[in-house]
Amino acid sequence: MEYNFIRVEKQDFRFILTLARPEKRNAFTPTMVNEIAHAFELANADDAIKVVIIKAEGPVFCAGMDLNTFENETLDTPNPFIPNQDVSLGQVFDSLLKPSVAIVEGNVIAGGFLIILGCSYVYCKKETQFKLPEVALGLFPFQVMASLLKVMPEKKVLQLCLHTEYFDVEKAIALGIVDGFIEDNIIESLLATFENRSNKALMAGIQALRHIPTKQREEQFAYLKNCLDNLNKH
Repeated sequence: MEYNFIRVEKQDFRFILTLARPEKRNAFTPTMVNEIAHAFELANADDAIKVVIIKAEGPVFCAGMDLNTFENETLDTPNPFIPNQDVSLGQVFDSLLKPSVAIVEGNVIAGGFLIILGCSYVYCKKETQFKLPEVALGLFPFQVMASLLKVMPEKKVLQLCLHTEYFDVEKAIALGIVDGFIEDNIIESLLATFENRSNKALMAGIQALRHIPTKQREEQFAYLKNCLDNLNKH
């Protein structure tokens, strides 16, 4: 499959997705979002894939949404093999049912947070910086806010959305956005732990985790017991 704005590669039990629009700081377009969704469908359907790795070309990991292409679709470059659907990047990452590891070697800005917050693990270079500039531009990071609520309290989410300056990896780790440094050489050992895991168990667990918030409190344990029963049947 040929993509315009991403590259994918399969290495044994690993599926590597690389953001490949460095000339635009990997800002995502509607086509790029749909290409990522298509790639995740492939990863979900492949029983040999146990973990997905997200990387990026160029000095910026992701500068967020390319607003011009969302406002004027003629500025985008459609992929003739993938019809564009009106779907958010946050939704796309919620559709991934495999563990995922973001390897971040450049700054993360605005909607780029949707990518790292959508991953199971995030490791960065020590000089990486993070920024939510929307409020200073008369906007608000609405979708990022929903993803931030998965990792920090509501008050901290609002404070981060109101803070429009860059912050460093140490703060990102303290807030739960980042898990550690690339330089600590733990990524390979982490990835290796997934090689012999049950694909069905991994996918069932992640899917259940995503559905728990949709259930009433009194329904949650019954739902999870049903998930376990279904897994044991296979």
